[in-house]
Amino acid sequence: MHKLNTMKDTRMGLFTILVFLFWLKTLLAYFVDFRLGAEGVFQYFILLINPIATTIFMFGLAFYFKRSRFFYPILMALYIGNTVLLYLNVIYFREFTDFMTVATMTGYSKVDQGLSGSSLALTNVHDILYWIDIVIILLMMLFRKIKFDPRGVNHRMAFAITSVAVTLFGVNLSLGEMSRPQLLTRTFDRTYIVKYLGVDAFTIYDGIKSQHTSNMRKSATKSELEAVKKFTDAHYASPNKSMYGIAKGRNVFVIHLESFQQFLIDKKINGQEVTPFLNSIYHGSNTYAFDNFFHQVGQGKTSDAENMLETSTYGLSQGSLFATLGSDNTFQAAPSILKQRAGYTSAVFHGNVASFWNRNNVYKNMGYQYFFDASYYDTSGDKSTGYGLKDKLLFNDSVKYLERLQQPFYAKYITVTNHFPYDLDSEDEDPNFKTVDTGDSAVDNYFVTAHYLDQSLKEFFTYLKKTGLYDKSIFVIYGDHYGISDSENKKLASVLGKSSDDWTDYDDAQLQRVPLMFLIPNSGGKGYISHTYGGEIDVLPTLMHLLGVSSKRYIQFGTDLFSSQHDQVVAFRNQDFVTPNYTSISDVIYSNKTGKKATLTAAQKKQLKKDQTKVNKELSLSDSLNDKNLLRFYNPKGFKAVNASKYNYSNGLDKEIKIEDQLKGKSTSLYSENGDKTTASEYSTDAPELTHSSTDSNRIKITNPDDSKN
Repeated sequence: MHKLNTMKDTRMGLFTILVFLFWLKTLLAYFVDFRLGAEGVFQYFILLINPIATTIFMFGLAFYFKRSRFFYPILMALYIGNTVLLYLNVIYFREFTDFMTVATMTGYSKVDQGLSGSSLALTNVHDILYWIDIVIILLMMLFRKIKFDPRGVNHRMAFAITSVAVTLFGVNLSLGEMSRPQLLTRTFDRTYIVKYLGVDAFTIYDGIKSQHTSNMRKSATKSELEAVKKFTDAHYASPNKSMYGIAKGRNVFVIHLESFQQFLIDKKINGQEVTPFLNSIYHGSNTYAFDNFFHQVGQGKTSDAENMLETSTYGLSQGSLFATLGSDNTFQAAPSILKQRAGYTSAVFHGNVASFWNRNNVYKNMGYQYFFDASYYDTSGDKSTGYGLKDKLLFNDSVKYLERLQQPFYAKYITVTNHFPYDLDSEDEDPNFKTVDTGDSAVDNYFVTAHYLDQSLKEFFTYLKKTGLYDKSIFVIYGDHYGISDSENKKLASVLGKSSDDWTDYDDAQLQRVPLMFLIPNSGGKGYISHTYGGEIDVLPTLMHLLGVSSKRYIQFGTDLFSSQHDQVVAFRNQDFVTPNYTSISDVIYSNKTGKKATLTAAQKKQLKKDQTKVNKELSLSDSLNDKNLLRFYNPKGFKAVNASKYNYSNGLDKEIKIEDQLKGKSTSLYSENGDKTTASEYSTDAPELTHSSTDSNRIKITNPDDSKN
């Protein structure tokens, strides 16, 4: 203790103590919060030493400041800042099983609204260990228990500390390269960088890559588009003649099932169906459903899913395309294509704030005419969760806007209640539904919120049938991404009839299945459940062909799911992939029949290598297209570039009414068809929140887009 007391009162002593404490924090994150997959003594040794070099380098910068009034504040600022970076990665990893990139951080202001509830739910009791030492050290400084050493260190010594750090990092990098050759050039998995080099090194490396992307975008030329166009032209799948145009002229409802995985379909808990209404659609005679349909999102989660469905291009390898590039990116998306080719009106209904995932800017670039976000609804009190208005209320309260849309329309509903942390009072919503008891509240409540979502859809569809919209529409119903993360899947295993002890990466990959259904009422009753393999990238060309709109002239990476030429190699954002026979995870091939590592013939190895090459090329070309904004150079026949400045999402209802007045007898809105009378009375919901009164003063206030210069 005497030596410790002496150390803390010298600059080098305090520096050493802080390096040691941060090393302990990092190991806490490595072994308790992160899943780094270390194997063997060598990898564990690298894991133990990798925080040291970057920590010494970062904290050592304070020695370049001789005066104590600079040295101590700078040293503590570096220590606190590094702790913040580490802890943010801990929280992020718990939700996304991934690490925060620079793109994620710089886009955070666009996604932070609505995250408070989720972030709180992601905290653990041991998190106090990340912060308690900072409080103690600051208090000791305040009460002079740590004395400030006036003796400065000369620049030669400061440089020596930096040199030691750089040398140690070189050794660390060499050891990492020994265990994982081409560590920095084959960064298909960010976990490898953190495992071998640490969080700080990963962040710096990622920042360099992000700057490189920015420079590439500035210098991009039209000729770079040729490789992308050549690939998508060769990859195009001709439509199935029997399916082409069977939904021509119909309204389109895109129903976004938040965090909804395929295993929920037909699932029973305690003898009760979790989603009885969706099950009825899934097995309906006019529904074309896919049971081998996979989400393909990256860090952008919901926004990635939206991007793929709207544009048939992938999200980014890091961060969210919506948040980082969406404000000024060029899109050739479903709303603008359908407006220009078939006269569709477009609208999004979503109960969260417009700026979440930067949607208020992205939707304009996509050509959405209306965006009815949280500012259009009463979200006061218990009417909303951390991510926005509850689903029953969203569908109910959207009617006054939906009925005024000119038909045909393309309407997207983004549900939110089935979102982590799945916080819903089941006793209020449905006291008769009893969920599982796994000991994990997220897993248990997941079935409760999914059941609630199912009830919400049943109410909405009842309304659509009463008003006649149901018979004139096609419904695209899909799950955007996983609900239960990889870190919680073992708790889910028993519910799925599996053993958590035998759970593998293969099982994680198979749970990337999400529902996809095309419901086309009164279409001849020839629906079926298809076992075709596909992903979210394939939805747009499939939908366009169902509507009788050719997708051939557009740059799209997906292919028509009904086409005999459809590509069944489904790429995941991390370059893993799945086919009808095999699943490739980090270069390990599993047999879909056995779930075990596959024994392959030479011919099978050759084909899988070809599939991997195609996946890598497809993702790379999509990244090039989006990172460099290459679509600004492409003008397909009959397509006029979207002018985002023409769109303003304030006063949406007034604009709808104005159009009705201008069209007079030619108005095709449901309201006009109903004799200029509202259909709101046709909607029936058992949402308990509607038994309580509310006022407009409780509503979320949103900045006028014109005022914020969006």
